[in-house]
This record gives sequence, C-alpha cells and structure tokens, in this order.
Amino acid sequence: MRFELSEDQALLRTSTRDFLAAAFPFEKSRRVMEDPRGYEAAQWAQLAEMGYLGLTVPPAAGGQGLGVVELAVVCEEMGRACVPGPYLDAVLAAELLVAGGGQEKLLGEICAGRRLVTIARADGVFAGRQEPAARLDGGRVRGRKWFVPFAAQADALLVVVPEGVALVEAPFEVTALPTIDPAQRFGEVRLDHAARFLGPETLLERVDQRAAVGAAAVLLGVMSRLLGMTRDYLQTRQAFMRPIGAFQALQHRMADMLLRTESTRSAVYRAAWCQDAGDPAAPLASAAAKAYAGDAARLVGGEAIQLHGGIGFTWELDVHYYFKRVKTLEQHYGSTETQLERALAAAGL
Repeated sequence: MRFELSEDQALLRTSTRDFLAAAFPFEKSRRVMEDPRGYEAAQWAQLAEMGYLGLTVPPAAGGQGLGVVELAVVCEEMGRACVPGPYLDAVLAAELLVAGGGQEKLLGEICAGRRLVTIARADGVFAGRQEPAARLDGGRVRGRKWFVPFAAQADALLVVVPEGVALVEAPFEVTALPTIDPAQRFGEVRLDHAARFLGPETLLERVDQRAAVGAAAVLLGVMSRLLGMTRDYLQTRQAFMRPIGAFQALQHRMADMLLRTESTRSAVYRAAWCQDAGDPAAPLASAAAKAYAGDAARLVGGEAIQLHGGIGFTWELDVHYYFKRVKTLEQHYGSTETQLERALAAAGL
C-alpha cells in the first residue's frame, strides 16, 4: 500500500513544525523542564488557541474533529521538538471522555486549556509490594494509583477501576515519583473521592489504540531529530584530518538508524490509517507500531549517544534529553511487552 499525506495533512505538518519552533524553542524548553509543573501555562494556552488540545474532539464539543493520521502528524512534530508537558495525556483523556459520552462541558474546557484531565491507570506491584487495586465503592473511588501523569497538576482524573472508568475531581493527595525524563511528571495518588461512572472498561479499547499510535509517533519524531543531530555531528567532528562521517563503519551505523526510523514511520502511519478507515487490522497494526517504535527508538537513541563519542550525555548537548524521552515512552502508553501481547491477541495467537 502506498500512503501519502493529503494536502491538508501536509500543511498541518508544516504549520505545526513552524509553530513549535517559534513557541517551544529548545532553549526555552530546557528552562520549562526545571519547573516543578513540567510545563508552562502560557505555552499550554497557545496549544489550546491553535486547536491542538481538541485535535480529535468532535466540533460539537469545541474540538477540531480530525482523525488519527492528523494526531500522528502532530505527535511526530511534538517528539521532534521534544515538547515538555502532558499533551498526549490530555488528548487521550479527551478521547476517553468522548467514548463515555455526556461530557461536552468538560471537553470544551479541556479544548480551551482551562482544565487538565489525565488517566490514572497503573496499580498492582510497586517497589516490591503487592497493592490492592483502586475500586469503586458506594459511589466513591478508593485506593491508590501509580505513575499517574501530571497528577499534581490535574484538575480531574479518569480512574480505571475493575468496574470500568470513573471521573474524579481534584484536589488529590499526590506523592511525586522519580523519572529520568525531566519533561514528564508522574505521581502516586491516594484516592477517596466521589466519582461519576463513565462506563465499562471496554471504553479503553479505542483509547489504547490511540495511545499506541500517538506514543509511537512521538518516538518517530524523537528518532528523526536524533538522526539529524547525529548526522550533523558526524559531518562536523574530524579525526585524521577528515570528518568522522566519512568512515564506513559509522556510515553503516547511521544507515541502520535511518532504516529503523523509516520503518517506524511506515508502521505508525499504517496504524493511524487503519484506525481512521475502520480497518479490522487496526488493533494489530497499532500494537505492532508501538512495539516496533519502542525497540527502534532504543537502538537509535543508544547509537546517537555512542556516535557523539561520549559527549552526547553531557548537560550541554540536547541529545540526552531525547534519549530520556525514548526511555520513558518505551515503558508508558503500553510497554513493548504489553503491546506484543496485544498484537498476539489481535492476531488470534
């Protein structure tokens, strides 16, 4: 199958790249990453004003009503710019609210950037101890959730419980959890909150597919940027009176990085197209895209550090920020192992 972006989608890519270059220059993002919030309110308002927060939300709820291919385009550019903050988390929460229905007012506030909602999902074993799952009990959600993205900044959480999905409102008791990625924030949340039940856990099926494609697209953007930075360095750094990029052994490694990046591109946009087209292969394609992107990005990120000759992980260079983003995305939004299990299940194996 030959896939090409439409004229509108190509224009979205160009305009998003230009917008992020102006609004999220990396010199500024470095400073934002040092802020406890992990993102800047003014930049978040800009994303809302440009319509990115409501990209896939129906127009009736204040969104743009665009598809998964457009989401992949934007997420790829977000990865390329290494944008800090909960962009994908907010988009996925909006997707879940759309699936649950009846939340138009809250969706409008999310699209306008006035409220932040993220999904609280992870529970179970943490720090070597088995913890009971959070549960819906008498109209209240009780228990704990771990690795909740931007929990301390969230105005509401969509909590996944055995009964389904429930919406709870802030304030929350949050304990910050460490992360190697300075652009991301995670927290342990203690819950004893009145809840609005949205629906059964089947609501997450579509959201999981969106999450897989969105995260894989961010990884694609990260890989593209790492590839470009490494190429530029190999053309500049000299040894024996010639650029080190002239050495065949390094060219082979760069070729492998390019192969992994372009293969990820094919997997991401195939999965996005399958979702938009309602293709039955969408669950398999989405899981495969995220699983492949996680492995490919780990290789590309590692090679970028190595080919910078040791300085890639110094604070002065930007390479290590992208590498840390790879390590975070590899585990979240469905780890490689989780996605492989989903792919096998979708293939009937």
